[in-house]
Amino acid sequence: MEHSDLHLSDEPMTGMVDTSAPDNGDTTGVEGSGDGFTTDLPNLINNAQWSMDQVPDTFVALANQQNPEQDQVQHAATTMEQCHVFSVDGKEQSAVGDMKQESGLFDQSGVEQPGNAAHVETQSEANGQTAEVLPSESELSSEKQAESGNSGSPANMELEDASKEESEDGASDASLHKPSLPSDFDRLYKVVEDNPEDFNGWVYLLQYVEQENHLLASRKAFDAFFLHYPYCYGYWKKYADIEKKHGCIQVADEVYRRGLQAIPLSVDLWLHYITFLRENQDTSDGEAENRIRAVYEHAVLAAGTDFRSDRLWEAYINWETEQEKLANVTAIYDRILGIPTQLYSQHFQRFKEHVQNNNPKHFLSEEEFVQLRLELAAANKPSAEGEEEVPSEELPPGMEDLPDPAKRVTEIENMRHRVIETRQEIFNHNEHEVSKRWAFEEGIKRPYFHVKALEKTQLSNWREYLDFELENGTPERVVVLFERCLIACALYEEFWIKYAKYLESYSTEGVRHVFKKACTIHLPKKPTIHVLWAAFEEQQGNIEDARGILKGLEEAVPGLAMVRLRRVSLERRHGNLDEAEALLRDAITNGKNASESSFYSVKLARQLLKVQRSIGKARNVLLEAIEKDETCPKLYLNLLELEYSGDVQQNEAEILACFDRALSSPMLLESRVTFSQRKVEFLEDFGSDINVLVTAYEQHQKLLKEQETTKRKSDNGSQEPDLKRQRMDDGSAASVQMMPDMQANHGAYNYNNWYQQYNSWGSQNSWGQYGQYGQYNQYYPPPPT
Repeated sequence: MEHSDLHLSDEPMTGMVDTSAPDNGDTTGVEGSGDGFTTDLPNLINNAQWSMDQVPDTFVALANQQNPEQDQVQHAATTMEQCHVFSVDGKEQSAVGDMKQESGLFDQSGVEQPGNAAHVETQSEANGQTAEVLPSESELSSEKQAESGNSGSPANMELEDASKEESEDGASDASLHKPSLPSDFDRLYKVVEDNPEDFNGWVYLLQYVEQENHLLASRKAFDAFFLHYPYCYGYWKKYADIEKKHGCIQVADEVYRRGLQAIPLSVDLWLHYITFLRENQDTSDGEAENRIRAVYEHAVLAAGTDFRSDRLWEAYINWETEQEKLANVTAIYDRILGIPTQLYSQHFQRFKEHVQNNNPKHFLSEEEFVQLRLELAAANKPSAEGEEEVPSEELPPGMEDLPDPAKRVTEIENMRHRVIETRQEIFNHNEHEVSKRWAFEEGIKRPYFHVKALEKTQLSNWREYLDFELENGTPERVVVLFERCLIACALYEEFWIKYAKYLESYSTEGVRHVFKKACTIHLPKKPTIHVLWAAFEEQQGNIEDARGILKGLEEAVPGLAMVRLRRVSLERRHGNLDEAEALLRDAITNGKNASESSFYSVKLARQLLKVQRSIGKARNVLLEAIEKDETCPKLYLNLLELEYSGDVQQNEAEILACFDRALSSPMLLESRVTFSQRKVEFLEDFGSDINVLVTAYEQHQKLLKEQETTKRKSDNGSQEPDLKRQRMDDGSAASVQMMPDMQANHGAYNYNNWYQQYNSWGSQNSWGQYGQYGQYNQYYPPPPT
């Protein structure tokens, strides 16, 4: 933690606003969707130098929706890229559900309880768990080097040059200074190390280190936890509290900033961080107020458009009121009144109270005040012809009061009325926008992340809400809703894919960011989205990245045919035919069973035949596969297609040999009957010897009789014979169409059944005119009995 690679930027935040806090207006159960909308936060402790120049402007663009669509989405995508500071770029939202009771941080409704964090801390102290003496920075650094095995450091090089005795003494001294971890730490840590998806295991580990009050163990556990679940707001807060309890204020500040970069939509975390800063920041330079204001600006830009972000806005308003900056309060109301939130009506009522209880010259900017005074004066000019007009020069300069008390009171009341009237139009429009989305918002029952599956109604609600926003909303609101959706639906590929598809027309880096976050954190073992990511990178010309994505997925989830075939096609598209062939041969060799090896043998034979134009090598591949799997009809079919690809009259001997090989194999009877019929058809159309045709016909009749006998036995039996069930499972019932479609569409990657066309023996290729023939009995009489 001391050597964190956190980058502290002095750049102002210009990120897009986003949403995701819970209902009810006073608590939040929804965390942010990741690092999408906040840049690096400056260091606000001790040496921080934040000026008001860094405070972003009010987002008039959002209220008035004046930005071009592409600029809005490009802006959002750009800010998403600025947050790749930590390796914890990942897991959606805290698993609030199962964690509620165990962590003590959430109540039964999934909402944070304000006093729980303090209660946990007090309970630890009550149990007699006092804070241990922290090792120095140098000791922590040497310990981390020892744990990581950094033998290439200068210190280790010196140790190698020293004598053996000095090395042993140094090692002994280091072991004396190295703090020992709690007794059960290794056991609990190994559980989650072996299975990072065991969320309960993580909960037990984090509870244990917190109870033990062991700083180094806590750091190791929390840092590892956030690599997999960085969206658990409650644990970022607990981590920062642990650092603060041990007196590590600067490190606690760093923990908060890491959490906010991971979950910028967390209203709670922003509020806790601001409270932390107000309690611990350096006030000696006189810039404390500006720094807090800047953090509030960061907060509302990151999470202010959340439908349930009302508490954040109210906290900002209350703080500005405490500073007696009423004009700033009005400016904040001007922003929130144009943003659809749950408590939109309450904000307008409080704004009217703010206007009625204060003097306009206090809650309006000087520019607006003077402009409003001129408008009112112009509106009050006498309309009669004989009356004199009051010259505008009689108005006092600036924001000075009118000399006449009666006119002064009238002006104040008129100003208040005009201020409310102008905001009323904004409120009415915002109310209309809220009403269109209210039903969707009410349908969101679990806005936070959880490892458990969502109900179908919840998934349907998100789909409908997204479709509505895509059709009616601005690009800003679409991106915001996608980010919110991906909190609750982080484990569902369809929403990530839909988000990436939407961003394709706006930002290449935005698409890459979505794919990376989905594949590296949320869906590390989902093949479809990895394949799409690899295809995207290939489209951008990043061939090595595409190779790496597919190879990494295959290492994580071995044995997926769709991944191996996509790797093969990638190499083929870029001319690496030897590598493509090697990948297929490796798959044949390492197939889990004969069926899988046969599948890849067919693929390799087709590549050798169609791409590399090597009929001999293709034939050898199929013959070798037939020797290992004699009951696979697909191998014989592809061998037949290979022989048919040439001159059928010249290849008559090879074609007949292929038929004979199939008929003499231990295949199912029904498959052999089909091959026998096709042999007769071939000889009828292309055969050169009538004797061979007659012999084939007689053999075919024998097979038909055998098939009929088997069918009678099955009809007389009480159950289907095993042979018939096996036939149906194998898909050989559709034996009328034999040859597979060699140009089938592989896009669906439905390899469970060897592609659908394999089940029907090539549904799109019926051997041309041969399909018109029925049983040959209608042309030839049955043999005499």
